[in-house]
Amino acid sequence: MSHPVLNCAGKLLDLQKPKIMGILNTTPDSFSDGGNSYQQGNLDLDLALQRAGQMQKDGASIIDVGGESTRPGAAKVSAQEEMDRVVPVVERIAKELDVIISVDSSSAALMKEAAAVGAGLINDVRALKREGAAEMAAELKLPVCLMHMQGQPDSMQDKPQYDNVLSEVKAFLSARIDACVAAGVDRAQIILDPGFGFGKTLEHNVELLRQMSAFKAMGHPVLAGLSRKSMLQGLLGRSVGQRLAGSLGVAMLALQQGAAILRVHDVAASRDILELYWQIDAGHMQ
Repeated sequence: MSHPVLNCAGKLLDLQKPKIMGILNTTPDSFSDGGNSYQQGNLDLDLALQRAGQMQKDGASIIDVGGESTRPGAAKVSAQEEMDRVVPVVERIAKELDVIISVDSSSAALMKEAAAVGAGLINDVRALKREGAAEMAAELKLPVCLMHMQGQPDSMQDKPQYDNVLSEVKAFLSARIDACVAAGVDRAQIILDPGFGFGKTLEHNVELLRQMSAFKAMGHPVLAGLSRKSMLQGLLGRSVGQRLAGSLGVAMLALQQGAAILRVHDVAASRDILELYWQIDAGHMQ
């Protein structure tokens, strides 16, 4: 059976073996690593580059750079502020490191600017629904990750409801695939993300994780973003700083359900989990 190979602005991402996407937020307020690239209140490019380099060394194939916090209840950020946070970081990483850079954004203008300085993948929590985003992705010819979110970040956790969470998330993603292909996006360059924690209760998240293989069956690589999510507090009673073991546990479950990309904060530990899965569960002993 053939496996997806995505062309990320000339860098090939071979997903026969699952890959790790390291999270590099350039925000002061993200739920887990907010402010980690800041010194005395200002974005520090050297610090951001250092963090990206360490993640690459630890086993990340992709560095995901985001300038808008999408944690529940997050404040909106202006388009210019998001641009000012993300573009310089992408440019610096692209100059210094040989790694695929993903831009975590819903803004068509930012996608264009980031691609011009070296981004190779678009990761959009709004599934290219914003004006011009799908057309821009088509123009840039970069792989895109389409995520499901019910509502918007500032209100998405206010009593999310579904009749059937799996079928509704699948239907949304299927509709977005069709819309993006109609706008000119290459179907073979689309990744899917069920959107754990984005407009879902604990029960919804658990149901989606249990049945994640249903998304792989849609014919696209699946990204799992479970790292340090609040569902681990619901399941284990752990605060953000105590969620490493839980994050690794759900990462293994996601891999067993067919995840092709793990989006994580803790790259080195997640790489160990991925290697155990690959060698034992997937049968590729070294």
